[in-house]
Amino acid sequence: MTKFFGHRGYSGNYPENTMLAFQKAIEVGAAGIELDVQFSKDGKLVVIHDETLDRTTTGSGRVKDHSLAELKSLDASYKFTGQYGFNPIPTLDEVLAFMADKDAETNIELKTGVYEYEGIEEAVLDCIRKHNVSEKVIISSFNHFSVLRMRDLAPDLKCGFLTDCWLIDAGKYVKNQGIPCYHPNFHNLTPEVTAEIKQYGLEINTWTVNTLEDFNYLENLGVDIAIGNYPELILK
Repeated sequence: MTKFFGHRGYSGNYPENTMLAFQKAIEVGAAGIELDVQFSKDGKLVVIHDETLDRTTTGSGRVKDHSLAELKSLDASYKFTGQYGFNPIPTLDEVLAFMADKDAETNIELKTGVYEYEGIEEAVLDCIRKHNVSEKVIISSFNHFSVLRMRDLAPDLKCGFLTDCWLIDAGKYVKNQGIPCYHPNFHNLTPEVTAEIKQYGLEINTWTVNTLEDFNYLENLGVDIAIGNYPELILK
């Protein structure tokens, strides 16, 4: 059975990557949540997708140029401003504290594709260990070097390569790097591509799945996790 994760929480109906969106995803029965993590200026792990603040918050400029205190003063309500009150940017510590006792997983995407954020892998690992959630976490990134660094630091953690391209022999590539999961855009998962990945015993976790038709297609292919913005729609 294919599991469904809330993409940046229940981001279709609530402000993405906020505690409200994560809480709502869990409330409707999502098997997990997906989130993005970066460093603040003072080296704190903050949960936000874009490298800049302009799209989803009341701030502007780069995330990495602002302290945690400055980031916490911003409203991250995005297009839902005024509907659900003030929603601050959460820290990874806050999210994992919330998830620690939940029967659900957390897919942490390391946002190291633009800025590598030296030391972020160690910091994320420390936070995971602090909350004792190693068995309920998946690490992913478009920066495959970042994923390999996490693999070397913590071989016990489940890690996956994110891609948004038609990678030839994806299964062979991922398997040869010793990574157990592949996280492609779901549009790339033809039956032939999926079969090639599956022959290597890899877990396929795909995004962004927002219709029941697409979810059913992927479930028939044997995809392990579908990540999307509307968990309640799919789960119903």
